[in-house]
Amino acid sequence: QVHPVESWGGLVQAGGSLRLSCVASGIIFVIVYVDWYRQAPEKQRELVATITSGGTITYADSVKGRFTISRDNAKNTVFLQMNSLKAEDTAVYYCNVRKWPLNYWGQGTQVTVSS
Repeated sequence: QVHPVESWGGLVQAGGSLRLSCVASGIIFVIVYVDWYRQAPEKQRELVATITSGGTITYADSVKGRFTISRDNAKNTVFLQMNSLKAEDTAVYYCNVRKWPLNYWGQGTQVTVSS
């Protein structure tokens, strides 16, 4: 079974930075796509960033220029570097590891940005 595990969320002041990680064992990591999603209270889950197996990256408009997704296949890990954080970035952040037709969700990590 594949169980992605997100880490390194926390409480940070507005303007600060956090670097989330998503580790997924039990899968050939080099061939998977990985997405970061977030869900704020009473809001729908939102796609934040995606990195493909080939390294193609896309971002939501709301985080472009502030967030950076990257991957280290040797460590089965994807990172989300979040800079210039805003109060509206407060959410639970989830990673989704996928290789069609399968996808695997982590349990999420809370990010709280105080203004």
